[in-house]
Amino acid sequence: MTPAVLAALHARCFTTPRPWSAAEFEALLATPGTFLCGDAQAVALGRVAAGEAELLTIAVAPECQRTGLGRARLAAFEAEARARAAEEAFLEVATDNAAACALYRAAGFELAGCRPRYYTAPDGRYIDALVMRKALSSQG
Repeated sequence: MTPAVLAALHARCFTTPRPWSAAEFEALLATPGTFLCGDAQAVALGRVAAGEAELLTIAVAPECQRTGLGRARLAAFEAEARARAAEEAFLEVATDNAAACALYRAAGFELAGCRPRYYTAPDGRYIDALVMRKALSSQG
């Protein structure tokens, strides 16, 4: 998938955090350890370094939401992270993104911390980010 296709999907899915540009996707994809799971309907972008995986973003086209694609992309991210020897995964999510928070909790992610005023909404409000963590190793 091209950076332009990724940026177009991201723009359809996000206002907060702001959508990423094609140039930002291109730079991320060029970074060692970064990987992509998905297609033009739903993607998970992650990276692995030093035994830790980070879910950089997950995006599901609005017409495909609530169909299980987000759950499937999250599972694919976890599987690829394990294949790359990650022992734990981290992510950040806006506190007002109830659907994403529910998805991550259902997948076994637990609260690890909070980043106050991390995101800026289009109306100028600040939104906290939850930092969530999940053990990926079989030892847990």
